[in-house]
Amino acid sequence: MANGQWFPRDWPERIRALADGTLIPVAPKRAATVMLLKDTDSGPVVHMLRRRASMAFAGGAYAYPGGGVDPRDDDRHVRWAGPTRAWWAERLGVDETAAQAIVCAAVRETYEEAGVLLAGPTPDSVVGDTTGADWEADRAAVVARDLSFAEFLDRRGLVLRSDLLGAWTRWITPEFEPRRYDTWFFVAALPEGQRTRNASTEADRTVWIRPSDAAASYDKGELLMMPPTIATLRGLAPHATAADALAAAPDLDLTPVLAEARLEDDEVVLSWPGHDEFTKHIPLGTAEPTGTVEAIEAIETTPGGPA
Repeated sequence: MANGQWFPRDWPERIRALADGTLIPVAPKRAATVMLLKDTDSGPVVHMLRRRASMAFAGGAYAYPGGGVDPRDDDRHVRWAGPTRAWWAERLGVDETAAQAIVCAAVRETYEEAGVLLAGPTPDSVVGDTTGADWEADRAAVVARDLSFAEFLDRRGLVLRSDLLGAWTRWITPEFEPRRYDTWFFVAALPEGQRTRNASTEADRTVWIRPSDAAASYDKGELLMMPPTIATLRGLAPHATAADALAAAPDLDLTPVLAEARLEDDEVVLSWPGHDEFTKHIPLGTAEPTGTVEAIEAIETTPGGPA
């Protein structure tokens, strides 16, 4: 059975257009996503969500909470704990205002889509349960962009805990994609007293799963994922605890991973530098990406699959 690698059916056509100069790449938008971990007796598990099948992009694929940067978080003062903005700017390869916005996006998206908030009333504390009606009203306002995340933190008198995040990797959407993102992947541990829930309108299912189990299910074609997702799962798998993964993050390479594509005879060769397992040979005129239908069916029918 094919593995669970997902890619859009129009990629061959778009890659050909990029190669012949008729497609002009769009500029990628900044984004952040968070691999939320918690420890269990059998090792750490990661929180994943499944994108609704109706989604135009990566429908049915498993991913992590994440989304675009809100420009309003660039310059508004945010109460901040942990490494300085200057430290984060150097780590992420951006300026300080961009670093604040990217870290804010990581914390905000985790709150928006999983109900987990990496912030507290003091620099060394984290809020407890965030499922009350008043919290939900504020979360909904942040989701609707009626309230910026910086304004939300200020209203609540909260300090953003940047020290609870570890920058893990950075991937940029291929140049031939119509919607492109420059995405920083972070790792974090579930704060004590908080619990996840499916708060995302884009997901129809969430699961806590061991990274090695998720990767094995991908290899068997049972779980559908995009290359950055499975690559990060493989990177998480060797770590025995969430703390171990966080401790490893500062030493990881954040050089952006950008897909490369070339035309060879009657096929498109698609590759991601440093990740040979994702190299794909796509016959021109392919009607349906290899493995997509099989993987979606497997997700729905495999007994004992993620729930």
